[in-house]
Amino acid sequence: MKINAVGVAGTLESSDIIVQIEKNTGKGIEIELKSTVENQFGGQIRKVIKETLEEMGITDALVRANDKGALDCTIRARILTAVNRVSDGNSYPWGVK
Repeated sequence: MKINAVGVAGTLESSDIIVQIEKNTGKGIEIELKSTVENQFGGQIRKVIKETLEEMGITDALVRANDKGALDCTIRARILTAVNRVSDGNSYPWGVK
C-alpha cells in the first residue's frame, strides 16, 4: 500500500492519541512519539503502531504521535483511520488481523 499525502486521526483528549502519517520513501517506518506515559508504555505504543502498519503492507511511513494514555485498540484504530485517509484507494483494512 502506498501513502500519498498526510493523514491525521484522533484527538488530544485524555485516553486518546492523535497520529499524523506521511510518506517516508525509502526510509522505513519512523515513529516520533510524545506521550504522557512514555516511560511506562512507550515501547508498547511504538510496537502497536509498527505492527499495525506492517499488517497493512506499509513499509515506509513517518508517524508523529501525541499520546494521552490511549489503549492499544485506540492506537490501532487511529493508525487504520489515518492510513485510510491518505492511501491509494481500495485500502480500507477490513481484513487486518
